Amino acid sequence: MRYKNLKPFPDDFFWGASTSAYQVEGAWNTDGKGPSVIDARKEYPEGTTDFTVASDHYHKYKEDIALLAEIGLRAYRFSIAWTRIIPAGEGKINQAGIDFYHRLIDEIRAQGMEPIVTLYHFDLPQALMEKGGWHNRVTVDAFVRYADVVFDAFGDKVKYWLTINEQNLMILQGNALGTVDPKVQHDKKNLYQQNHHMMVAQAQVMSRLHEKYPSSKIGPAPNIALIYAATPKPEDVLAAENYNAIRNWLYLDMAVHGKYNHLAWAYLQEKGLLPDMQQGDEAILAAGKPDYLAFNYYTTQTVEASRGDGHDEVVRGGNKYLKSGEDGVHRGAANDYLPRTQFGTEIDPVGFRNTLRAIYSRYNLPLLITENGIGAFDKLEKDGTINDQYRIDYLQAHIHQMQLAITDGVEVLGYTPWSAIDLISTHQGCAKRYGFIFVNRDEFDLKDLKRIKKKSAYWYGELIKNNGLSHHA
Repeated sequence: MRYKNLKPFPDDFFWGASTSAYQVEGAWNTDGKGPSVIDARKEYPEGTTDFTVASDHYHKYKEDIALLAEIGLRAYRFSIAWTRIIPAGEGKINQAGIDFYHRLIDEIRAQGMEPIVTLYHFDLPQALMEKGGWHNRVTVDAFVRYADVVFDAFGDKVKYWLTINEQNLMILQGNALGTVDPKVQHDKKNLYQQNHHMMVAQAQVMSRLHEKYPSSKIGPAPNIALIYAATPKPEDVLAAENYNAIRNWLYLDMAVHGKYNHLAWAYLQEKGLLPDMQQGDEAILAAGKPDYLAFNYYTTQTVEASRGDGHDEVVRGGNKYLKSGEDGVHRGAANDYLPRTQFGTEIDPVGFRNTLRAIYSRYNLPLLITENGIGAFDKLEKDGTINDQYRIDYLQAHIHQMQLAITDGVEVLGYTPWSAIDLISTHQGCAKRYGFIFVNRDEFDLKDLKRIKKKSAYWYGELIKNNGLSHHA
């Protein structure tokens, strides 16, 4: 639909930006923090750094929050490190960790921003991983207790919560994220049992928050990439339906309706991947209700019918772990209508609108965009500036499509692109930058960690001031 006039963004729209604890905080073993699976990682892609110092946000949070306020952010989405609060995942609570997040949240609020808090962003406590991780039911209880501790500590200061970041990618692409136990990385049945446990944990945590703080809001935060059929050939359309169910709707149907998507269930049955369910699980899943659906959007994906020739699985974006395709289900395909980033990811702003529409028409719940952005090799010029016009172009195109979706009648609460400041990318170390704020460090040379606002930060500040209207798109 083409509109003569676009609806404005709501007056209370959350213009923000996003980070995660392990990618930005550093201080990996400071003040009693325990090791997470991220800290325990032995291997990194060649030439990329670890997460021990990251952007040293743990020590520089005041400066960082002041800069975000200077840009004009209305909201800041970040995650709490489970191992700062409960170092072994269960057992002893670490007061120093609670104190840190009190200081951080107080700073965010003092600067006039709304804190949006993710409970779990890939960084499972290593002590729990050693007991089988999410495959072990113990982790469900540990997560619910951790959430209880966090809600009790910060519930009167934080109104907006997210349960689990990109649960679907931890299951589908855990090897790429470095979150899978190497012992089970090829054991899909194990992964779908983990998935089931995460869903049970998520449902319990949503119920818990509503009991403790009825006026607070919580939702899941999967990565949603609408799946296109490569052609109008009916078999390609079927393949797209298959993968939409497995990649997207399985996670949102469960969050909203408390039950497994029928197509995803048929897939699990066919492949011998059905999870074991305990008595009471169905009731727990049905009782947990999200107030909104948060999601991370970077791009769409395209698939065609499976050929069953052993080559249905196609590597995407140059990363050997990022694959799409499965025998008898769908075959990964490229979308020749879309440009790509320098890392091979397709750029699809119109797909953002398509995705917003699809989610909203399925679930009719408010939506919150928790990540969207472009990674690039940003360059610090001799005059101290960073001209990231490509980031402005990318975000502007997506914000325009988001406004079109709002005009379509989609209810959108906010937009917190990835990322607020430069941090360590999951796949490409610190050279691949996403932030509005440059952090002066290299992979192995920490330099002075100086913060410098990029051209995109000034642009975004103007856009927020004008509530979404950009004068130099």
